[in-house]
Amino acid sequence: MNITAISVIKKLLLLFLIFSGLYFAKAFLMPISIGGVLATLFLPYCRWMEKRNIPKGVAAFICLLTILIIIGSIGYLLVWQISSLMQDFVSIKQKALEKGIYIQEYIFNHLGIAIEKQSQIFKIEQPSVTSMVQVVLGSFKDLFINIILIMAYVFMLLYYRSHIKKFFIKLTPPDERKEMEQIVYSSTHVAQQYLLGLAKMIVLLWVMYSIGFGIIGVHNFIFFAIVCGLLEIIPFIGNITGTTITVLVAAINGADLTMLIGIVVTYTIVQFIQSWIFEPLIVGPQVKINPLFTILALLLGEIVWGIPGVIIAIPITAMLKITCDHIEALKPFGFLIGELDTEKPGKNFLFKLKHFFK
Repeated sequence: MNITAISVIKKLLLLFLIFSGLYFAKAFLMPISIGGVLATLFLPYCRWMEKRNIPKGVAAFICLLTILIIIGSIGYLLVWQISSLMQDFVSIKQKALEKGIYIQEYIFNHLGIAIEKQSQIFKIEQPSVTSMVQVVLGSFKDLFINIILIMAYVFMLLYYRSHIKKFFIKLTPPDERKEMEQIVYSSTHVAQQYLLGLAKMIVLLWVMYSIGFGIIGVHNFIFFAIVCGLLEIIPFIGNITGTTITVLVAAINGADLTMLIGIVVTYTIVQFIQSWIFEPLIVGPQVKINPLFTILALLLGEIVWGIPGVIIAIPITAMLKITCDHIEALKPFGFLIGELDTEKPGKNFLFKLKHFFK
């Protein structure tokens, strides 16, 4: 076996060990990673307050309070819309049962599979009420503990950020410390810009979906607009999932074909505006990762950490790319992760639009 093959095997083994460590250390690494991403998002706000002679501890606490207010507001909005949706739950359930019976009869008439046989095929063991309560309480307990840890990490990372930055610089040889400062600055900057751009995009999607769903008469259109907007956190898949949920619920609720087509048309128009106008202006320039590695990052994030891994996969991958771009031995990997200049769909469109108005 030659030296090159041994080197490749060592690198693959190291990669396997890294992902194994991330998986088994999920309980420790996931809260601190999410806290770090949120801390970088509120870093400009914290610095702005400190420049106005607000003590660092007070500024970090105000940032923490702001995060809690934002999360609480979104949660309240969702609960308000869900409570409105639950008023129609009995009707939706009844209509779903009717649709299910219709589908069973259709399968029997066209495929010859008896209804009893279909019931056996799709029979799912119903969990007991006790087990369901235990699962829900366990999930709430884990969620509460993780939220407390994340908030604590956000405060500590904002308060001790200078100390942590000096630690990384001290680890670096003196002749490479300027490069390390640039890596730290660029990594935090790209996370800030991506998350701010994502927040702006979600708000714009809320507005566009609300207008579109409201015009075509979707029941509880604000709830579905909120869901479609929040699922933008998951690139490529999120908006499709939200629209599919909207179509299914509308169909079960008795929507006609015109409304279902209207939902799909609304999704298409919103995606066109988002991809060709808003993304290049708001999100596109901030995280330069090609679609292939975007999907790979999302899949690995879900495998390693589940839904939280999907949420923070893109900013962490962007930080990794910046690190690779500043280390000579890792520059080929940064090039591999990055996008091509021709892969910016809105670039030429925006250039032509600006040129037209000039």
